[in-house]
Amino acid sequence: MNCPPFDLRDYFLGEFGPAEAAEVERHLSICAHCRERLEGFRYTQAALLSLRDEEIPQRIGFVSDKVFEPSRLRRAWSAFWDSGPRLGFASAAMLSVALLVTGLYRPAPIAVSPPPQAAVTVVKAVSAGEIAAAVDAAVTRSEAKTAALLREMEKRQDLERVSHLVAYQESLSLLQKRLNVMLLASNDGGPR
Repeated sequence: MNCPPFDLRDYFLGEFGPAEAAEVERHLSICAHCRERLEGFRYTQAALLSLRDEEIPQRIGFVSDKVFEPSRLRRAWSAFWDSGPRLGFASAAMLSVALLVTGLYRPAPIAVSPPPQAAVTVVKAVSAGEIAAAVDAAVTRSEAKTAALLREMEKRQDLERVSHLVAYQESLSLLQKRLNVMLLASNDGGPR
């Protein structure tokens, strides 16, 4: 690229005289690279102008100000937690206290009491015949309920079958009527 030795920033900021500005404009009409650079300056200016103005602070704080100095408690806390040996000692002390507390505090064992004698005698009193009779009664009740449910399901299925047959017959008769009407219409409307 062979561009003349002028600065596009000076042209953009309006620091050239009329003769130099005319020379730059002639160059811009033929050089695409310089036109792109000038367009970049315009975008930058537009972006800077879109930013809102902020007030300049009246006083700038320095690190040596008292505001930035941490309190004594904060410094002591940092000194303790930033020290590896101190932190290790504190951890070992906490572990020792935890072991000591768990060693001294042992909950009383839970006593397991034997089952009451009355319950054992009640269980022995129930004979095998009574158990068999209770099982037979439960089976009989279950079979009766099952049979009743089956009869009810059969009734429902019969009703559904009848309703489906009625619906099919009605649909069939309606289709038959439509077919008859269409046949009559085709016979009547045909050429004579």
